[in-house]
Amino acid sequence: MHTGSIPYWKFALQKMPWGLSCLAFLFSVALFGQDLPRVESAADTTAIKIGEQIRFRVTVEADSNATVIFPEGQTFSPLETVEAFKTDTTRREGRMTLQKIYALTQFDSGTYRLPTQRIEINGRGYFTDSLLIRVATVPVDTLSQKMYDIKPLMEVERSNAGLWKVLLWVALGLLLVGGALYWFVFRKKPMTREEKEALLPPYDRALLELKRLENSKYLIQDAYKEYYTELTMIVRSYLEEDVHVSALESTTGQLIEKLQLLKDAGQLKLEDQTILQFRKILETADLVKFAKSKPATTVAEQDRKQVEELVMKTHEALPEPTEEELEEQLEYQQAQQKRKEKRKYVLAAAAVLALLVLGSSMAVAYYGFGYVRDSVLGNPSKSLLEGEWVYSSYGYPPINLETPEVLLRENVSQSTIAAEGVKEIQAFEYSNPDQWFLVGATALTLGQAEDPDYDASIDKVLSDFEKKGARNIITKQEAFTTLAGVSGVKVFGSGTFFAPGSSTPSKGQYAIFLFGGKGFEQRVVVSWLDDDPYAAEMAARIMKSIDVKTQV
Repeated sequence: MHTGSIPYWKFALQKMPWGLSCLAFLFSVALFGQDLPRVESAADTTAIKIGEQIRFRVTVEADSNATVIFPEGQTFSPLETVEAFKTDTTRREGRMTLQKIYALTQFDSGTYRLPTQRIEINGRGYFTDSLLIRVATVPVDTLSQKMYDIKPLMEVERSNAGLWKVLLWVALGLLLVGGALYWFVFRKKPMTREEKEALLPPYDRALLELKRLENSKYLIQDAYKEYYTELTMIVRSYLEEDVHVSALESTTGQLIEKLQLLKDAGQLKLEDQTILQFRKILETADLVKFAKSKPATTVAEQDRKQVEELVMKTHEALPEPTEEELEEQLEYQQAQQKRKEKRKYVLAAAAVLALLVLGSSMAVAYYGFGYVRDSVLGNPSKSLLEGEWVYSSYGYPPINLETPEVLLRENVSQSTIAAEGVKEIQAFEYSNPDQWFLVGATALTLGQAEDPDYDASIDKVLSDFEKKGARNIITKQEAFTTLAGVSGVKVFGSGTFFAPGSSTPSKGQYAIFLFGGKGFEQRVVVSWLDDDPYAAEMAARIMKSIDVKTQV
């Protein structure tokens, strides 16, 4: 039988008895309705006082394998999201029930519409119902409790809560530097054997070195050259220090001649036989060192003994030092001690200087030269950026800003109010006199319940810039949305500005933010110079913190 384009299920229903057809239809509807997701929403209350919270509950019923995405963030504006609780999930017979609760609040009185929320299930949007929420003010008892005027602003000292950390690190650094200087420079270190021997008199030192040469292994190892080299060096050094003869740089003949002259002059009472024996020892040493001669071991040992006798006889033959010589020796020792102390201080100063140079180099490499220079010499903008910031509300409807300093209220004359054609102007401003840095917040109440004229406000701000000497102003405009989801207009650009007290123009940036509604307007103005990187960071931080209330 030809059925044309009729679906098979319709064809089957046409052939069924009427009762069975109804049952089949109801069964298919039930099955079809069971597969559809279901979204419900409700609030525990629709009337609260300022600051109280609403529990807004969203319930979703869908297949157990469905993908459900709930709204996140500040999507309930004009109400504020306090907390989004964890999703509660229940599964039963291939279906699941998800429940999400949001804590919402509002800090201004009035009636607010809680907007519909989009719940995404398997890529398709489902929407909750909207609700009207009434926020009532908290009654103030003005009869039993006195009312007082608002107190004026007071100057307070900047908090030094973090100063102790800086001082602790400085003290720790100084302690480490001082400890290193003491340990490596000023500490009296135990003297080594060489240092102790160097402090001995020349005579005692020579005998000690000859005794060490006697116990050496040079002769056992046939190292005659090393043996005689050390032997002659010991006796020449002794004669140089104790007899004051230039023995180290003299040849054998020259040294013997100098000793003979001292003997003839009566300054050295030595026998001719002693000088002759010394000459033979020096000649033997020359043959060993330069002609590779190899004397008998007994001869080498005898030469050492004769040198030891020469040292003792020379020491006995020297006249007693005079008072002038003793004073010269004392002065020499004092000069040596001063030179040694001076060397310590020079080393300490060099160590400190090296640490400063190293620390400065590392800081410049990591932070940059400009940042280190400004940290050492000081920079007003840097101090503002790294100081304690203030988050406050200005005007009505309120403008919330985070700024390095509190914005001060400006006195607005009646002529200015009349010129702008508004009912009331609440203006607040802060400016850094050392740089062309400015941040201002202005709330205007219009005379009529109409939308604000943003173009006129932009012209007013730019005209004020020009009155202060700004030139070549470039203007751009785009939409702007705060973090809370409030939409407005952003006008920004660059120009040439004059810093206070400067006759040289500088390039700078500015940004104007405009918000408003029926009967009011909110305006935020920020400006800074291009050559001040800290001001640019401050401006970015201020602009990021902008939050306004658009409900009067």
